[in-house]
Amino acid sequence: MLPFLAALITPWLTRRLGHNAAWLLALAPAAIFIHFLGFSAEVADGGIVTGGFQWVPSYNVSFSWLIDGLSLTFALLISGIGALIILYSGGYLKGHKQLGRFFSFMLLFMGAMLGVVISDSFLMLFVYWELTSITSFLLIGFDHTREASRRAAIQALVVTGGGGLALLAGLLVIWNITGVSQVSLLLNYGDEVRASPFYLLALFLVLGGAFSKSAQFPLHFWLPNAMEAPTPVSAYLHSATMVKAGVYLLMRLNPVLGETVWWETILPVFGGATLIVGTLLAIRQTDLKLMLAYTTVSSLGLLVMLTGFGSEYAISAAVLYLVAHSLFKGGLFMVAGLIDHEAGTRDVTRLGGLRKAMPVTFIAALAGAISMAGLPPFLGFLAKEEIYYALWATDPWSLAFVAVAVVGNGLMFVIGFAVALKPFLGPEVKTPKHAHEGPVLLWLGPLTLGVAALVAALISPLTHRFISSPMASAISGEAETVTISVIPHMGPALILSLVTIAFGIVAYRMLDRLRAGMASLLQTIGWGPDRGFDQFVSGIVRLSGAVTRIVQPGRLDFYMTATFVMIAIALFAPMAWYGEWPSMPVWPADVQFHELAVFAIAFLGLGAVIYARDRLTAIVSLGVQGFAVALLFMLFGAPDLSFTQFMVETLAVVILALVMTRLKLSASDHRATRDKLIDMSVSLVCGTGFALYLLAVTQQPFNPYISDFFAAYSKIVAHGTNVVNVILVDFRGTDTLGEIAVVMVTGLAVLSLIRVSVGYAGIKIGDNDPDRREETR
Repeated sequence: MLPFLAALITPWLTRRLGHNAAWLLALAPAAIFIHFLGFSAEVADGGIVTGGFQWVPSYNVSFSWLIDGLSLTFALLISGIGALIILYSGGYLKGHKQLGRFFSFMLLFMGAMLGVVISDSFLMLFVYWELTSITSFLLIGFDHTREASRRAAIQALVVTGGGGLALLAGLLVIWNITGVSQVSLLLNYGDEVRASPFYLLALFLVLGGAFSKSAQFPLHFWLPNAMEAPTPVSAYLHSATMVKAGVYLLMRLNPVLGETVWWETILPVFGGATLIVGTLLAIRQTDLKLMLAYTTVSSLGLLVMLTGFGSEYAISAAVLYLVAHSLFKGGLFMVAGLIDHEAGTRDVTRLGGLRKAMPVTFIAALAGAISMAGLPPFLGFLAKEEIYYALWATDPWSLAFVAVAVVGNGLMFVIGFAVALKPFLGPEVKTPKHAHEGPVLLWLGPLTLGVAALVAALISPLTHRFISSPMASAISGEAETVTISVIPHMGPALILSLVTIAFGIVAYRMLDRLRAGMASLLQTIGWGPDRGFDQFVSGIVRLSGAVTRIVQPGRLDFYMTATFVMIAIALFAPMAWYGEWPSMPVWPADVQFHELAVFAIAFLGLGAVIYARDRLTAIVSLGVQGFAVALLFMLFGAPDLSFTQFMVETLAVVILALVMTRLKLSASDHRATRDKLIDMSVSLVCGTGFALYLLAVTQQPFNPYISDFFAAYSKIVAHGTNVVNVILVDFRGTDTLGEIAVVMVTGLAVLSLIRVSVGYAGIKIGDNDPDRREETR
């Protein structure tokens, strides 16, 4: 809850301290980091921390949390990197008039992502999952005056929000299969879920949520477009938050949905395709942020591919790479923003020679690039070695993915060093702004993350004990131990690493030609998922317009006809479907003359309504039906109800007559014969339906429970002997008050119509004053 509380005071704090408020606001995620760090020893020893309280006990819905190796690692990354991002934001957006709003959105985003990774309850997980989509929408569209920002925000919301609905359906299916609604309990039901006939349905729905959130091909297009957000958002989004939520979900559900042919086929195939597509598209870019954004797509594909393989070493590789990616990608994004902030451009072709002007930034960039390239002695090297160790085998399936990994890692090598070297080395290039080193708020974050990647690799035994091994154990569902160190070992993994480095060096030297080639290829292909999204949205808008023109044509007679047709369907369909037609009543032999007279009055009134030649006669004749019903109430011993019916019918006739005389309507009905036949048919069907329905109800055995209750308690509870009055005034007094309010509002509406009609009637049509005529119009 701390990020949400901090978000409340952020605008007030920023108004008073300006960008320096970042130092105080960063204390919130720093405190969260320290708090979660306190669980490290317990989790490293195999412990799991759970807690919470019942929310809706009747549906087994709880507000609960689960802290194990997986959730703890994510929580530490979210809070630790989050603290650095808050500081970075203070320097990057210094002087921005909406800085307070930005800080609030960032803290809300942080709280939402923390909620996702520590949630134990399905409902809690889904609520926080959707909250990440909403807060990312606010952050991506932060510069809402720009059309590109608004489009990117809407695109991200549509794609990830739709995936969230798929996830909700998937969780409901899993709940239906297992009967449990907590993740901690679900982990024990893997065999039951995999054996269920609904397994594939649950799998596809969950993958829909995960793939959309983690930008898997072909849903990858929203993530690069999200670069319209300010750089602090990009750095946080790509390193530790929303884009890894899908990966987190797949890792969390691996013990439940994994170890099947479907899981071990779909995830590697889509993950491998995303890895290659992302790196190829990254080669095409010249914007530093877009280069890094597409490599994030690639890295997410690599993580999904490794999770799908599911072997012990594949899980260990996924764990190491996830942590390494969070560190180097967060740092490199902050470097890209720092270059843009101090040099005035992110175009790599317009940058060069910044090493002397920005030495600290260069060191931070180099650290991130070395880790991203998988070179020792950084954590990225450990991850890459473990990846090759996990994938290497001699069968065609494994060799295909080894090739995919080598190509993907080699191209990420190229992009990493293109970001870290090209802006800083070579001859000095004149930039839009005079380049100089940024303030401490800007370079503290990337430098810290670079040092963290180095230290984590150098002290790998401690890293594995407190981070890698507990996380791998949580993903596998059984105890795992990660042992890889920064010291290379001879074998296929090292050979593949050398091949990757050689390929990366060659591709780096050919970067300009590769970029031109990819640009030509993409131009030849033309259509892509991004354009397809626009076409999809445009199609939905056109379809909505067409449907609206059909069902909302702006004609009251159409609405009334459609309403009564649906009423007729609602009346007849259940009776026809279940065969519950009522028995036709038998005409009683002892009918009295006055009872027959009431029926005769009703029939005469009906005939008068049908054959009336003008509207006023029809309205008055319509009241005869209500008076006949009132007489029936009186004959059957309900004088209060009868009196109410008389009053209502009288009031209705008077109001309708008054309105009709004030409105400028023709005296009689001039509808076409076809329209009259349609209306007659609909009214007959509805009337017959209500008659049959009432017959069916009255033929059911009478249950006196409610009647006995009111008869017994009206005097005791409400101190009234008139049961009807007591029901209206006491037992359902609030409902009666609502009905009175409706009548009052209706009366006011009628009064307004009358006053408007009178006002127009008082205008002299022949007034020759042009101004008066304009005022009349």
